[in-house]
Amino acid sequence: MSLTDDYLAAAADRGPQASAILSAAAPRLDATGYMGRCLSRPAFLEANAYRQLAADLDLLHSALTRLPERVFGGDLAEFARTVGMAESQVQAICRGRGPAPSRMGRADMYRDENGFHLLELNLGSTVGGVDNPVLNAAMLEHPFIADFVAANELTYAETMEEVVRTILTEAKVPTGVRPVMAIADFPDSYPELERQLHKSAAMLAPLGIDALACPVDALEYRDDRIWLGDQAIDVVFRLFMIEDVLKPGAVELLEPVLQASERGHVSIFTPLDAELYGSKGALALLSDEAYRDRYPADELAALDRILPWTRMVRSGPVTVDGQQVDLRERALANREELVLKPTALHGGDGVLLGWQTDSDTWADRLDEAMDNPWVLQRRIRPVPEVFLTDDGSEQWLLTWGAFLVSGGLGGLWVRGSQELDGGVVNMATGATATCCFYQR
Repeated sequence: MSLTDDYLAAAADRGPQASAILSAAAPRLDATGYMGRCLSRPAFLEANAYRQLAADLDLLHSALTRLPERVFGGDLAEFARTVGMAESQVQAICRGRGPAPSRMGRADMYRDENGFHLLELNLGSTVGGVDNPVLNAAMLEHPFIADFVAANELTYAETMEEVVRTILTEAKVPTGVRPVMAIADFPDSYPELERQLHKSAAMLAPLGIDALACPVDALEYRDDRIWLGDQAIDVVFRLFMIEDVLKPGAVELLEPVLQASERGHVSIFTPLDAELYGSKGALALLSDEAYRDRYPADELAALDRILPWTRMVRSGPVTVDGQQVDLRERALANREELVLKPTALHGGDGVLLGWQTDSDTWADRLDEAMDNPWVLQRRIRPVPEVFLTDDGSEQWLLTWGAFLVSGGLGGLWVRGSQELDGGVVNMATGATATCCFYQR
């Protein structure tokens, strides 16, 4: 039996009612990534599965961040163009790149009988859910859950602490220095997130960072420093995304921060090249058989386990299971086994699920995407999990979010949907999340 099976059996016999767990947790989840709601139990992960996942994600990150040198001779700009970035984005990425690719990110995955399979890899400081341990702590206030966690030697990562270590490491903050960090979002999205950002900023204070939330246009570059009012800024925590660069006036708005970064007068966490490595176009390059000779055996094995077939939407032949076929013909004939995704949008924007789309619409959207920054990805069929209710049980389809940090794997944030045929899982559109306890 799995940990989940053991928990469900014990909870049905002597555990707290689901409503008691939910009502106790809800007040702790206001102004967090959970948006005030959660599932009725944690998710669980056995030691072997956890260790395999940690190793595979480490190798995936290694393979991704070596793509420029292995495939493009070190030309970052050409890599960016190939995966679908517009020229303004290419220039911003090259200007705002870091000394080395960031480790910060979140891998979103489905899980089936064979393990985890990647949906997308969100690399960079824009990933949500890093405040997830607030629910681990709330769940442990129930004696039944605390006893189950202790009896099975389960643990969880303090993701926010791991993020702070990653910031201090990658921004090269000297030991013993308490940096001042601006958490900067784009002006049009800042008002919606302002309350949550101020709460996150307060959570960073005990961890050694003085954080201030602001729209990025509030930052000024003068006297060889970035300033927020009269406060000098050491690190700019980037919440604005690569697609924001395409907005009118965006390049001019970001110019002070980019200039300061280029001259070494401020650290950006994470640099803009992080989202390049997290592009779905980069995953398409990793999935392409044409480049298999560029990777060592351990990386290939990890890619084969975790990365589903993914290709840029390009006219002409493509390799599928070792056979050359026409991409458009293949996509039309196998609509119910494919997903169409834009390469560089977030939060499920633009995603088209073939099995939920009629054939005419699918053909039209495929033609619109052809030779543009879109990818096709093979459908993953996850196994739903059971969650108890006060009067029985219900099934939820889980999207597992695993955080990558400087020290390896920095915790898990698990979102659920009751659309069991696999829809886009997004907290803003009604998904419900939970935390995870795992064995090391």
